[in-house]
Amino acid sequence: MQNPPSSRSEPQPILSVFDAVIIMVGIVVGIGIFKTPSLVAGNVESEFAFIATWLVGGLVTLIGALCYAELAAAHPHAGGEYHFLSRAFGRPVAMLFGWARGSVIQTGAIAAVAFVLGDYATQLWPLGPHSTAIYAALAILLLTGLNIVGTVQSKRTQIAITFVEIGAIGAIILLGLFVGGEPAAAPPASDPGSTGGAALGMAMIFVLLTYGGWNEAAYLSGELRDAPRKIAQVLVIGTAVITTLYVLANIALLDILGLEGLRASSAVATDMMRAVAGEPGALLVSVAIVAAAFSTLNATIFTGARVYYAMARDLTLLPRVAEWDARGRTPANGLVLQAVVALLLVVLGSATRDGFQAMVDYTAPVFWAFLLLVGIALFVLRWREPDRELPFRVPLYPLTPILFCLSCAYMLHASLAYTGRGALLGLAVVAAGAPLLLFRRPIAGAPASEPVPVPGRLQPAAASD
Repeated sequence: MQNPPSSRSEPQPILSVFDAVIIMVGIVVGIGIFKTPSLVAGNVESEFAFIATWLVGGLVTLIGALCYAELAAAHPHAGGEYHFLSRAFGRPVAMLFGWARGSVIQTGAIAAVAFVLGDYATQLWPLGPHSTAIYAALAILLLTGLNIVGTVQSKRTQIAITFVEIGAIGAIILLGLFVGGEPAAAPPASDPGSTGGAALGMAMIFVLLTYGGWNEAAYLSGELRDAPRKIAQVLVIGTAVITTLYVLANIALLDILGLEGLRASSAVATDMMRAVAGEPGALLVSVAIVAAAFSTLNATIFTGARVYYAMARDLTLLPRVAEWDARGRTPANGLVLQAVVALLLVVLGSATRDGFQAMVDYTAPVFWAFLLLVGIALFVLRWREPDRELPFRVPLYPLTPILFCLSCAYMLHASLAYTGRGALLGLAVVAAGAPLLLFRRPIAGAPASEPVPVPGRLQPAAASD
């Protein structure tokens, strides 16, 4: 009997640079730009400082993207960061990251975006007292199902949603910069808070949160055509597009609402469009935010399950999660497991006052801790593998990766200093994954994260018809 295709299939290079850039932009340009400008405005002294923080955020993101470009070009793999950490520090560290990503980082991000989607969908069509959580759960189930159907179908949906999203943000930019409208009503005088280094530091925390997600492009390197030469293009082009959209959108918001108006607003895009185009404009932006959340959620689900696939190949547990579905060209079992964990977090978040904030607290310290390790991995791999061909070298080495590591270290400190109890819960969940190390699969003479024999299952290297 012929073995099932999923047991012998591997990730295939089916994504173009355009596809990968669209997925990257769809991940990053999501709900953050509709939530954080008012928080940033509350921590800066002037309009110049407000715009400058968004430009600096783009620069920090570009520095990180250049570091990831070298790692992903030299070590293209569907496991992304899991693969980098495995090669640099060994499988125990990579497996702990895989656990952290699967139980905290990625699934927490999925739940957070789903909560925002639920909040805005409820404004359009409420479903009762638990409407936000219901929408969040339904969105996770729907988009997980779409991704299980196949990478090509998910890719096409992502491209369509992302263009709708970028078009909506473009409309905000054009209306704000070139059409204008009646000036927004002057709000009561507000206290911008402290105006020293601490306030600027808080502003950067919110800005970098909004830029977050660019690193997900590393998980596309195993499915990107000619990844060693093309992944740097994806990261640099994607970062440039995102920075341009963010800076122009914030200039438009500032032009209509002013700095005080931004500080006083809890829904900046809605208030801006209401000032420019009345209630129809406010309704339009609500629909755009739902589209943005769908785009971010779909792209995050798409990349997230890849680490389950990579980690499961290094464990004796859950061997079916290590299978790649040839029909849909997806890690189908990894997608199912990811959805189960994300839905549990939705239930957990629905019991708090603000599900989105609870998920941000839960994920932030763990995310920045492992991103710091990835930055250090670049130095380790250069030292350990001096003869490896590097299709892309990070410019101004070692200054650029040093700046990246310092940025990550600062964000780790800030996320511990300014988040709530959820941060401690996230760290506790990561520590609880330590026993997984007892189930490491021994690999004699094989690189980490490479295919390993699983009893009773035909392997790709041994497959024969």
